[in-house]
Amino acid sequence: MLSPLAATLAPKEDLVNVALLISAYYEKKPDINIPTQCVAFGTSGHRGSALKKSFNKDHVLAITQAVCEYKKKMKYEGVLYIGKDTHALSAPAQISTIRVCAANGIYVCISQNDEYTPTPLVSFAILEHNKNAKESADGIVITPSHNPPEDGGFKYNPPNGGPADTDVTSLIEKRANEILANNLKDVKIVSYEEAISSKYIKEYDFITPYVKALGEIVDMKAIQGAKLKIAADPLGGSSIAVYKKIKEYYNLDMEIIHPYADFTFSFMTLDHDGKIRMDCSSPYAMASLLKLKDNYDLAFANDTDADRHGIVTPKGGLINPNHYLSVAIWYLFKYRENFTKDLKVGKTLVSSSMIDRVCKSLGRQVYEVPVGFKWFVEGLYEGWLGFGGEESAGASYLRDDGSVWTTDKDGMIMTLLAAEIIAVTGKDIADIYADFEKEFGVSYYARIDAPATLEQKKMLKNLNVDAIKTDKLAGEKIEAVFTKAAGNGAAIGGLKIVTKNGWVAMRPSGTEDIYKIYAESFLSREHLTLIQKEAQKITQSLFA
Repeated sequence: MLSPLAATLAPKEDLVNVALLISAYYEKKPDINIPTQCVAFGTSGHRGSALKKSFNKDHVLAITQAVCEYKKKMKYEGVLYIGKDTHALSAPAQISTIRVCAANGIYVCISQNDEYTPTPLVSFAILEHNKNAKESADGIVITPSHNPPEDGGFKYNPPNGGPADTDVTSLIEKRANEILANNLKDVKIVSYEEAISSKYIKEYDFITPYVKALGEIVDMKAIQGAKLKIAADPLGGSSIAVYKKIKEYYNLDMEIIHPYADFTFSFMTLDHDGKIRMDCSSPYAMASLLKLKDNYDLAFANDTDADRHGIVTPKGGLINPNHYLSVAIWYLFKYRENFTKDLKVGKTLVSSSMIDRVCKSLGRQVYEVPVGFKWFVEGLYEGWLGFGGEESAGASYLRDDGSVWTTDKDGMIMTLLAAEIIAVTGKDIADIYADFEKEFGVSYYARIDAPATLEQKKMLKNLNVDAIKTDKLAGEKIEAVFTKAAGNGAAIGGLKIVTKNGWVAMRPSGTEDIYKIYAESFLSREHLTLIQKEAQKITQSLFA
């Protein structure tokens, strides 16, 4: 249900009490016997709130010790790059992390001058280091991404630079919970003063090498030549200093909106549910930037750790993430001369089928995977996946010469790519997508939620295709049923049903008592609604 406060600024009395939050980080102790207070790595690491005892000092100490042990076990003897975003819990969590790393004899690079560091810059640093070094470097990003201000998060990136796969995170999660259960007795730790003055902790310039290399993945000269008037909104996140450097280095006509960190994020308009959430794909969270759309040739935003992108144009307003992914893919595989014909296009199974239709017109093979950017890491790293993108506005792609850039989502190259597309084609992103609709049909896409118990969610997650007894969906013959992704054969943790002109996917939520229904129709909005209703009937029959 849409909150009456959606797209408005939060009342001051509802803003997070930062002092109380940080006090809770240090003082509140999680109970290992309560599942919600244990370490749990989802698709983007461990997340929680100190106020709810799900992201506290004990969690960070335990996870860091587990990472140090894993790093030594795998003989990753290179430096550990650590980045943090602007959530209030990120700074104290970095202090905790540094104390454990130094005690374990792990060499660490943290950002110089205590700057904030976006997720893609950590991935970039890892990959650049590992090009020539004998010892493998890896990284940690302390961020809950676009989550509310009271949340904290912790991600581990192995030497391939991308988010760790479940075979890695499950080991770290299990060991961290063992450490918690043993009252942190296995944690090696020194004081912050001893850690920061030790030989193990060094400052590192994450920003300059990344900014200077941008010309290898985005046509910065085309952007300069077009003299576009641009607005960049870091949403008070970790990309603030990066955009300042980009503006200076490339001499762009770019205004930076909200160029400061505010731990309450009081400048954010509330999301659909009345919560502060730095979701650059939400029209409610992006309401302030949308008001400025006619003042610029292009406006864009990133979430707090800058792995997601939000694109705003005069004609299109906030461009739907699926629409922009389709345009970006079309542009890259049409205009990048060194993108060889064998390069594949990666998409998640709940991304729009417009991508499939665009790729077919380009003669490109689609590589469809389950939800989660980790499924694109190998392809980007090895250079056979030219692009990998998620419906939730996260993507990365190869450099102009076909080599790897980042293996984690990079919201900043995606925002700058939008500027390149406008500069080179002379068209608004919305106009390019409108051409797709004329050629390939109009897409009607939506995600809704439906209630589900814990047992029902487990059932949905472990379904077999034989469980589907019907042969029709919304009046059309079912062409395929998937419980494993078509591209890599990995379990999707749910179900996808495909017809000629539509599809639906049902996946259980990892944190709420709901399951998510993603659906798309190329016939009509009414057909989309019918797909959604029949999908719920099918699911309820499975639960019966």
